[in-house]
Amino acid sequence: MSLPSDPIPLAPQIDRYANRSRRRQRGTRYIHHRSITSASLAAIGLVLALTAPVEAYIGPGAGIALVSSFFVVFLAVLSALLTLMTWPIRWIIRAIRGRRAMRNTRVRRVVILGLDGMEPSLAERFMAEGKMPNLTRLAEMGTFARLGTTMPPLSPVAWSSFLTGVNPGKHNIFDFLTRDPKTYLPNLSSVQIREPTRSLRIGRYVIPLSKPEIKLLRGSRPFWNVLGDHGIPSTIIRVPITWPPEKFRGNLLSAMCVPDLRGSQGMFSYYSTNADSVRERTGGEQLSARREGDTVYAELIGPPNSIRRDLGVMKCPFRIRLGRDGRPATLYVNGHREPLTVGRYTPWIRVCFKAGLGIKAYGICQFLLRRTEPDVEIYVTPINIDPEKPVMPIGHPSILSNYYAKRIGPYATLGLAEDTWALNEELLTDDEFLHQCLEADAEREKMWFDALEKTPRGLVCCVFDGTDRIQHTFWRYLDREHPAHPSKRGGPPSNGHDRTIEELYVRMDLLVGETMKRVLDEKTVLMVISDHGFNAFRRGIDLNRWLIEHGYMVLKPGAEHESYLRAVDWSATRAYALGLAGMWINQRGRESRGIVASEDAMALRKEIAARLGGLIDPQTGQPAIVRVYDARDVYKGPYRDNAPDLIVGYAGGYRVDWDTAIGKVTNSIFHDNRKAWSGDHCIDPSLIPGVLFCNRRIASPAPRLMDLGATSLNLFGIAPPPYMDGRALEVGD
Repeated sequence: MSLPSDPIPLAPQIDRYANRSRRRQRGTRYIHHRSITSASLAAIGLVLALTAPVEAYIGPGAGIALVSSFFVVFLAVLSALLTLMTWPIRWIIRAIRGRRAMRNTRVRRVVILGLDGMEPSLAERFMAEGKMPNLTRLAEMGTFARLGTTMPPLSPVAWSSFLTGVNPGKHNIFDFLTRDPKTYLPNLSSVQIREPTRSLRIGRYVIPLSKPEIKLLRGSRPFWNVLGDHGIPSTIIRVPITWPPEKFRGNLLSAMCVPDLRGSQGMFSYYSTNADSVRERTGGEQLSARREGDTVYAELIGPPNSIRRDLGVMKCPFRIRLGRDGRPATLYVNGHREPLTVGRYTPWIRVCFKAGLGIKAYGICQFLLRRTEPDVEIYVTPINIDPEKPVMPIGHPSILSNYYAKRIGPYATLGLAEDTWALNEELLTDDEFLHQCLEADAEREKMWFDALEKTPRGLVCCVFDGTDRIQHTFWRYLDREHPAHPSKRGGPPSNGHDRTIEELYVRMDLLVGETMKRVLDEKTVLMVISDHGFNAFRRGIDLNRWLIEHGYMVLKPGAEHESYLRAVDWSATRAYALGLAGMWINQRGRESRGIVASEDAMALRKEIAARLGGLIDPQTGQPAIVRVYDARDVYKGPYRDNAPDLIVGYAGGYRVDWDTAIGKVTNSIFHDNRKAWSGDHCIDPSLIPGVLFCNRRIASPAPRLMDLGATSLNLFGIAPPPYMDGRALEVGD
């Protein structure tokens, strides 16, 4: 069954397809329904089963989230029934409205292909060398320009401005993280999740009587919602900051900030039979496995059991029978058996965690047997939400994730699917990490081409992450002076990856070429864009150490090196840094322990900006910071006061230090970055524009990312709403 070209009128086709899928699933070995009483069934229909918070790692693309519940399954079934009952009437109304909507359009379809982080200087270089013929042809047909990004040029900020057409002061996303002014702890900036407010305790069981709140904190409206208001359908695939999914006239599969099954932004597991090697890991857990003869026993860690809180987290046991005489090992989990070969990932495997009362949480993960001698070591990806049985909405309509699972097979649902922290922790090799990137892009490519086929009119938009993830982690091979370059660490000069980024750009050019074959005609506008460019990340700056040395921050005696600003003496601290973008003033009446009077805050912001701007790195003698911006001068809109007070515009090669991002203070201001995460875009936006390719000539000078929503509306004959900061670019016929 295909995805409907006009998603709403033909939604019953998806529902019928999903119903057949459910009937087929009932006989599989992965689903173990137990009979339950009607009273329990009624209770389950009212509750959200998994609601305990889980703290996630904090790094690029990370944050704190919660696992939601199974209530989405109930809602999906109810929605399918209502859709089936009312679709004839809605089909007639929308068919008439759809024909009217297309009368005033200049185009039949707008196709936007996002290549997260494509760097214009590299694109220009590879085009000049003849390695990107399709993008060269697209530029010759119409336009190739550098695309203005946002302040700061971080993916959640930039893509939010793309999809809303407004500056961050109107959409409320200023970083991956924000701070809670009451506790000074970090929160995920885009989503707020709260536990149910009412519950019923029956013996050892806790039954929620209300559902938890999953609230999107991004303000303003996506431009495809405006299209939908005018009868123009859209299919949106994996555009960042679209979770939780909003209702609109179209199909949408969410991306960045979709949590894993544990509620984190990506918690890997690494098992070893050598208990002495087990230690704390950033971004995941290293766990002990037990070996008895040729069999290894361990448990997958799932979300907290909020039905039986006395049981703690839910677990799913698995075992591995080691092969003999060169034969592969065998994995046994949930009644499933899968051969294991050292150094090779398994396919996605469904796993089940039982909460009680017949309630289960389903996820998918991949296993990688890394070695069997002298110790057995196993890597397991973060447990993704199962797209066939999601415990929370990850798409709109809610059945869409199931549709793609049936169409292309199991796929990664985690917002940051590529496990950069396992690579940083040296638990994955470069090749093992690159496999994840290529697989994620291959999954998305199938969705992309399916969406293009099934959406012959309206908007089709998809963002590919591989350009971002691979440049983040393989930039060290482009930069021989980088502290993480293999030659600086005693390894071979290239390690086989000196052309990995070049090969990435060639693959993206092939993707563009295949897209052009499928969409280019006189009624289609094709844009290939990136949200920002890329640069080296050689040195990190500990902003909190700088604040201490200049008298703006004070630590408690003997309390250094604690995360989340726990070492800070707030009674004597005037400013602090947290996250990737900037600083806050410890303002009285705003922060819970603020000491700076509001009338003094402006002068303090100016003072810090003047002293920190142009900071010189004593090791290189070069400026490490271009400029420090006052948020009140940069942002306009109702959310301006939620921004950090100061935004730091770093020079090329520099970024906030890893420890500053999590509120940890080190002993020096500058640090070499020796992690695999060696490239970044957290620098001054003037240095890091994105790219814009279009099959038509764009006459407007200095195009910006936030202009593309207004431009798309204009192409469909719709006046951009007055609140939009973006302007409609002049696109030729």
